[in-house]
Amino acid sequence: MNIAKVLDAKGVACPMPLVKTKKAMKELRAGEVLEIHATDNGAKSDLTAWAKSSGHDLIDSDEDGGVFKFWIQKG
Repeated sequence: MNIAKVLDAKGVACPMPLVKTKKAMKELRAGEVLEIHATDNGAKSDLTAWAKSSGHDLIDSDEDGGVFKFWIQKG
């Protein structure tokens, strides 16, 4: 997977991971992948729902030591 940008949203509470993700996605071209790192538990449901409703593809997600990682491809 070719990552165009990595967004560090660790340590910020909801809704900031989503706000930062929206801003970062505007900087990408269609087809590029954004990797997001977040520690807020709400980010899991927020980012999943937002990606689907915004026409982007949530390629994968993972949790590693309390850090949630998401890979979203811009639609």
